[in-house]
Amino acid sequence: MRNSLSNHTLYQTLCRKKTFTEDVEPGKEKLKRVLNIFDLTALGIGATLGCGVYVLAGTVAKSIAGPAVVLSFIVAAIVSSFSGVCYAEFAGRVPKAGSAYIYSYVTVGEFIAFFIGWTLYIEHTIGTASVAKAMTNYLDALLGDPQKRYFKKHFPMHVDFLGEYPDFASFFFVMFIALIVAWGVKKSSTLNKAFTLLNLLTLGTVVVSGFFLEKE
Repeated sequence: MRNSLSNHTLYQTLCRKKTFTEDVEPGKEKLKRVLNIFDLTALGIGATLGCGVYVLAGTVAKSIAGPAVVLSFIVAAIVSSFSGVCYAEFAGRVPKAGSAYIYSYVTVGEFIAFFIGWTLYIEHTIGTASVAKAMTNYLDALLGDPQKRYFKKHFPMHVDFLGEYPDFASFFFVMFIALIVAWGVKKSSTLNKAFTLLNLLTLGTVVVSGFFLEKE
């Protein structure tokens, strides 16, 4: 009987849900909502059109999908739209900062929210590292690979699951972006809009050029 009660208590503890109290009641947020619809749209586009477009699109088009890569992007966009609709529904039901973590905490319980929170942390960490690595690789290649040649010669790393050399440029790039984000949401959003516009112009130039230039 005691074990049954103990198990029931453990289950209740793991599955307890967060409820709206005074500190989390909708409309009483401590954080100011300074982003408008244009800022949020730019954030969404910037998150979608990241460095992965430059890193993977060419490889997929050349080695896997060929011209059908356009269809691949359309299918991915449709699937992503379903995810976006789900997030919109969650945000409407739970108007509280915290993304999928707080949504799951309110709806399904603390235990699931714990795993989702750490999964999001790992996801963003890996994504940030990938974007920083891609950016510094492109920049290093444009400059003639000075960082790659120097660190591979003087500080090589012979570990299977690590890179060939320490990428300090990526580290400082991430620190620079972290400082900008810490500076303020509105200011970092302005920088994001500038980079998103540059990204769209770059992709637009490639697409338009593809209509007029072809291999003879």
